[in-house]
Amino acid sequence: MSNELTRASEIIDSYGCQQSNLIAIMQEIQAEYKYLSEEALTLVAEKLGISTAKVYSVATFYENFSLEAKGRHIVKVCAGTACHVRKSQPIFDAIHEYLGLTGKKKTSADGMFTLETVACLGACGLAPVMTIDGEVHAKMTPEAALALLEDIRKEESGK
Repeated sequence: MSNELTRASEIIDSYGCQQSNLIAIMQEIQAEYKYLSEEALTLVAEKLGISTAKVYSVATFYENFSLEAKGRHIVKVCAGTACHVRKSQPIFDAIHEYLGLTGKKKTSADGMFTLETVACLGACGLAPVMTIDGEVHAKMTPEAALALLEDIRKEESGK
């Protein structure tokens, strides 16, 4: 087993390798690695004595599981009714283009940002809304959203 999976193995063992703890195990592994790699899912299947297909079906059924490595900063654009009506889609589109994302790819090539949509952030009165690393940004425009990402890039390049 690679050193990368040592922590994943410890997590599985801490749950007694019990199939009934599959979701909890996957949640903790994702918290540790920021996503569920193919290797980690295969290890879970082996150690729990279940098929890899079953593990993958759980990982793909629940929206909070990610099979793709996430960026250092998570950007979520609200797609709820209030935000949609107040033009959240152009914000998403501008960020998508700025990050150079194509197809279903959600994470920028440099690993800095992951772009996601959410059904509702619960801040409808502030629409359109987005979050960056959990911090809410209200009444956004495409230009304001890109300025926030630029600020983060500048801050990180100055370190």
